[in-house]
Amino acid sequence: MSRATSEAAVQVKKPGMSKKQFVATYGSLIGLVVLVIVFTILSPRYIAWPNVRNILRMASINGLLAVGMTFVVLTGGIDLSVGAMMGCAGMYSAYFAQTSMGYPWFLAILIGVLMGLVIGLFNGVCISYLKVPAFVGTLGSMSIAQGLTFLITKAKPIPGLTDGFKNVGGGSLGPIPIPVIIMAIVLIICFVLLYKTRYGRYIFAVGGNLNAAHVSGINTKRIICSVYVISGVLSALAGVIMTARVTSGVTSTGDGYETDAIAMVVIGGTSLAGGKGRLWGTIVGILLMQCLTTGLDMLGVSYYAQLIVKGFVVIGAVMLDGLSSD
Repeated sequence: MSRATSEAAVQVKKPGMSKKQFVATYGSLIGLVVLVIVFTILSPRYIAWPNVRNILRMASINGLLAVGMTFVVLTGGIDLSVGAMMGCAGMYSAYFAQTSMGYPWFLAILIGVLMGLVIGLFNGVCISYLKVPAFVGTLGSMSIAQGLTFLITKAKPIPGLTDGFKNVGGGSLGPIPIPVIIMAIVLIICFVLLYKTRYGRYIFAVGGNLNAAHVSGINTKRIICSVYVISGVLSALAGVIMTARVTSGVTSTGDGYETDAIAMVVIGGTSLAGGKGRLWGTIVGILLMQCLTTGLDMLGVSYYAQLIVKGFVVIGAVMLDGLSSD
């Protein structure tokens, strides 16, 4: 074969993005655009600023869970305790944020986040060092977090929170809700961690091939433990913001949120097998799920019907991920 023929063959074989890869990469983004257009046609006030602001506020709270879950899933793990940690952190922060307690609002927030850090560290140690399967370990932690929640409250709500604390969830800085600002700061930090540091490369390496990462000198146990700590802290932060938004501590805060968090991550294109995913895809998944929920609420669709719709959306996202990797 001549040199010219060889170069031509190389050019012909030059890889490009297949249709499956295009759908897997941009399918969720296209779906988000189509969803917004459809809901706008059905209800023109859907794109009014008050509704958009509400979508962004709620997406920020749910998004904190999803971003933390993204770190876990990238390593090939799963965290079923994020909803319970969210509720637990929210209740403990509410307890110390009561006006009658006399503590400053930032201390209440710190205590709530600390609860998430401790439970996340417990998850990480059990899974990485004690070899407990992630599904079983985080399922156990979910039960522990729920028990801690009821232990401090006796299943009763906690009213009478300080104004400074409530402002974290319901306040705004100009036209921008404070939860959106917090979410933006978290996203910037997480983008830097994942794509600009050695730590981020190690996360992808551990998820791609655990044994190869270990042989290459990566402390895989420490990496796996750390992602559960990140998930715990962000889950707790979401719980604190949600509690501040509803202006009281409620034991049901966080119930079922682990399902939505996993759905947002999968819709965003992060593989449940680990090692492959995009943080910007998770952001799209967050917005898609929140836009879907808000749109269905505005159309008067019942909560139970919404669960069916969300279930099909998650199954469809997993199916596309499987097809794209064939």
